[in-house]
Amino acid sequence: MIEVLRELPETRRQLKVAIFDFDGTISTLRNGWEQVMAPLMIEMICGDKEPVQQVIDEVREYIDQSTGVQTIFQMMWLEEAVRRRGLNPVVHDAWWYKREYNRRLMALVSDRLEALRSGAARASDFVVSGSVEFVKALVERGLEVHIASGTDHPDVVNEARSLGLLETFLNVSGAPVDRADCSKEAVVRQLIDERGLGGDELLVAGDGKVEIRLGHEVGAVTLGVASDEVRRCGVNPVKRRRLIDAGADAIVGDFNEQESILSWLGLG
Repeated sequence: MIEVLRELPETRRQLKVAIFDFDGTISTLRNGWEQVMAPLMIEMICGDKEPVQQVIDEVREYIDQSTGVQTIFQMMWLEEAVRRRGLNPVVHDAWWYKREYNRRLMALVSDRLEALRSGAARASDFVVSGSVEFVKALVERGLEVHIASGTDHPDVVNEARSLGLLETFLNVSGAPVDRADCSKEAVVRQLIDERGLGGDELLVAGDGKVEIRLGHEVGAVTLGVASDEVRRCGVNPVKRRRLIDAGADAIVGDFNEQESILSWLGLG
């Protein structure tokens, strides 16, 4: 079901380009990343001391509001929090924290990738329901479809390839390795500033507030994907509220009602 928050103007131009976030919007290979990041942050902030509820709450609140942010910026926050709290005498820099987070997360993701390679799992087990078909429907209607992700570029490419999706997208842009640049903003700005694309010719779809807020700021059509990454269908109410606050024009939990979404976009 699509929840329309703002009807699109009848006088707007036809959509030409769509930008999708990857993790949580199309792929669920990284489902559970929060359960990796939160313990890491709490451990690094508290060191060998018993975690206090105030730290636990602060970490959970930060992770919730930073969903979709490039990982290195989250780790910059962690470095600042470790210094500010003063509970752990050992303070690493943000890049160290990012490497340690990626090491722990990839233990989870690697098991899923191996299941795909071995045939124990299918690609459809790790995508939001209807997302692949919806992307292909956009391509059939002449839209360029891009991926812009806060995950490191080589990992996004590898995971899209493992799901058999790499050739579906015109371009895949992940976070540049060892650089603190926002890949999502770079893609949006390049399309608008360098190619002269109008905001209303652009669709931005994602489950994080970063891409939805970016799209809203440039006048793009914004589709918030409030996905339940465990069930891969239905609406996650926490994501829904976050995406509404970020400026989403409409909300979906999955892409099963493809015709309704296409109709709202004027592509039916």
